[in-house]
Amino acid sequence: MTKKIILLVSFLLLINCSDTTNLANCIRSFNLNLVTDLNNPELINAQTPGGFAPLPGGNKGILLFNKNGTDFVAYDRLCPRNNCTAPMTYQNRLLTCTCHNSSYSVDFGGAPQTEGFECPAIEYRVTINGSTIRISNF
Repeated sequence: MTKKIILLVSFLLLINCSDTTNLANCIRSFNLNLVTDLNNPELINAQTPGGFAPLPGGNKGILLFNKNGTDFVAYDRLCPRNNCTAPMTYQNRLLTCTCHNSSYSVDFGGAPQTEGFECPAIEYRVTINGSTIRISNF
């Protein structure tokens, strides 16, 4: 009985997987190792839950987000389609490419929120030790 259940679950997962062929063409993160202090006056807006702060680095700059007071995420402002020279803007928890109005969720790993767009926004790893923040692609 257990084997049948495992087989059925495996089959359902297999047919439920979406085609990721186009995701292979998505831009990956850039080499980045940025260390800064959260007490830096430039990061004052990122000290509160829901706040954010722009930082230099990446390709078009980085936006650091304070999700809930303890969890932080950082995204490159480069549009995932890479055919837009303007950096992405941020409003209402969404990053937006101004060239074609595609948007990407800050709360869901940079997932595209616009139909027809598959590549997520470029997310960097954020680690915190006291007030020191490290943003990197590894």
